[in-house]
Amino acid sequence: MPNPLFDALFGQHQGKSSVFLQMADGSTITHQEFLELAAQYANLFTKLDVRVGHRVAVQIAKSPQSLAIYAACVQAGIVFLPLNTAYTADEVSYFADNSGAALILCDEARLEGLTPIARACGAKLETLNDDGRGSFSDKAASMAVEFETVDRTADDLAAFLYTSGTTGRSKGAMLTQGNLLSNARTLVGEWKFTADDALLHALPIFHTHGLFVATNISLLAGSKILFMPKFDVDGLIELMPQATTMMGVPTFYTRLLGDARFTRDLTQHMRLFVSGSAPLLAETHIQFEELTGHRILERYGMTETNMNTSNPYDGERRAGTVGFPLPGVELKITDNNSGKSLPQGEIGDIEVRGPNVFKGYWQMPEKTAEELRADGFFITGDLGQIDEDGYVHIVGRNKDLIISGGYNIYPKEIELLLDDEAGVLESAVIGVPHPDFGETVVGVLVEDGQGTLDLDAIKQNIGGSLARFKHPQRLVVVTELPRNTMGKVQKKELRERYKDMFTS
Repeated sequence: MPNPLFDALFGQHQGKSSVFLQMADGSTITHQEFLELAAQYANLFTKLDVRVGHRVAVQIAKSPQSLAIYAACVQAGIVFLPLNTAYTADEVSYFADNSGAALILCDEARLEGLTPIARACGAKLETLNDDGRGSFSDKAASMAVEFETVDRTADDLAAFLYTSGTTGRSKGAMLTQGNLLSNARTLVGEWKFTADDALLHALPIFHTHGLFVATNISLLAGSKILFMPKFDVDGLIELMPQATTMMGVPTFYTRLLGDARFTRDLTQHMRLFVSGSAPLLAETHIQFEELTGHRILERYGMTETNMNTSNPYDGERRAGTVGFPLPGVELKITDNNSGKSLPQGEIGDIEVRGPNVFKGYWQMPEKTAEELRADGFFITGDLGQIDEDGYVHIVGRNKDLIISGGYNIYPKEIELLLDDEAGVLESAVIGVPHPDFGETVVGVLVEDGQGTLDLDAIKQNIGGSLARFKHPQRLVVVTELPRNTMGKVQKKELRERYKDMFTS
């Protein structure tokens, strides 16, 4: 029995001396060298008694080694659980415990903070730093460079990605081999990736966009990756002459447009720029095309589904839309109350069905049943409409989820911290438009009447419990929060009130 995901992404490159990763300093890693490293890691998993179906929680910096951990998990039949490197120890504690992680991999700098967490949830703990060093790599160095790939089927789990909603704790979206492979195959065809491509990769790899879109597509097509450890305008501009394609979030494009070195000449050899993870302003579309002659291709996906829609490679890439449903993906707009499909042009819930749609939420059958219908349609929580030409428009969310720079932020988590601050009667956290991040976090506070709030102190107090991308960029004080007749806070009204805070 084969291992579909490993065979398609990695196994096809066995013995190849072709370049897989080219680093910023010009050094390279071939496909075969990468596979040998992954095999050593897979062998070490076996030695550490991390077995088929176990979860490995990974909170390490982007590096060739961290990417090889993903490959090793796929080869060994282990469920890969990447975690945002900005998460605090408290946040990691929940993910490790909820997933039942058998192994946690972290940077040495986090070892002290994560040791009691690993002990509490019964997980082994190893280190792997951004330079490839650490206890895990030290132990792997003596392992064999070949590993007998574990048999898997398309329905077997390949990864967990935790996602936030507006109620309850984060949910572990269970992604199968078939989910990931079907989406990669579709996107290779739709975006015309080949072995002649060189992808400029500055995205994180703990996120769907950087890992299951950018990396999987490159592996499947045999493309070279120009591998940047993190987003850096200087690095993007320096490497762009060697690239043919680039994937990014809106921030990448707004920062490039603000740099005088980013010119039409610099991009003339590029064939494709892709944007996602957050809405791209129509103004950015226009400025980019006027400067470079390229029209950015915007698409729509989410943690539970990978990619659902895309503007066309050939044809009009329409600003303000996310294009058409991908081949094999069904998309419909439904009424929130009845679940019935709405006529073309009306706004309603976006639901999708296809081989890309996840298996459900880990250990949350009730939540799975709420959002994943029996007929396979997933209720995305996004509001949209389909125009007369078939283009899908995302017009908002019926959830309060904030997406900033491509990262999901759960408002209730921040509100609980704000409400605990001295002098705060209550709070509401909202997302407002931001030119760089798509959205950013604003906290709206009501004083308890005991004195004037020290907003700087509040920011500092809650900062230690939150990843930096969740920090409120602004705190504002109001006399009361707007409510409806049932007493529910009207966040829509707050978003409208403060929508121009960062864009005017």
